[in-house]
Amino acid sequence: MPKAKEFTVTITDKPGALGNCLLALAEGGVNILAFQSYVEAGESLARFLADDIASAKAVLGSLHMIFEETDVAVVRLPHRPGELGRAAARLGEKQINIDYSYCGLEPGSTLALVVFGVDKLTTAATPVDELTVEKIVNHRLRATGLPIMKWLASARKLLCR
Repeated sequence: MPKAKEFTVTITDKPGALGNCLLALAEGGVNILAFQSYVEAGESLARFLADDIASAKAVLGSLHMIFEETDVAVVRLPHRPGELGRAAARLGEKQINIDYSYCGLEPGSTLALVVFGVDKLTTAATPVDELTVEKIVNHRLRATGLPIMKWLASARKLLCR
């Protein structure tokens, strides 16, 4: 299942505090893959996915930051109209409530990295996996230029070897 550890960090709501936290993560070799920040009850909260969970924890701990880790659903989508809507609708069809979402970029690609905080993470696995499979199939179809039936026939031959 495409899931990831998300960090939610409480940061003082004052100029430069967020920048200092993010720069410290960068100095610790942590790359931020997806990010959102907002103010709630006089505190700044930052949610993010990091490429190196252990290093992110170490940096945040060394800064004496208050943080928590949460499992979230993640899907990689092509950057074009309707993809985000289809992903959100697919979760809704399965009666999965989206509590929040935000985006980033998949390293080394043009795919959007979409993070969903959902109420039923385990249930979210199937619709999110389906989106990933559809994306791969559609990409390969476009790359070959074959009509769908010819592509399926050639894929079937490869699978049956």
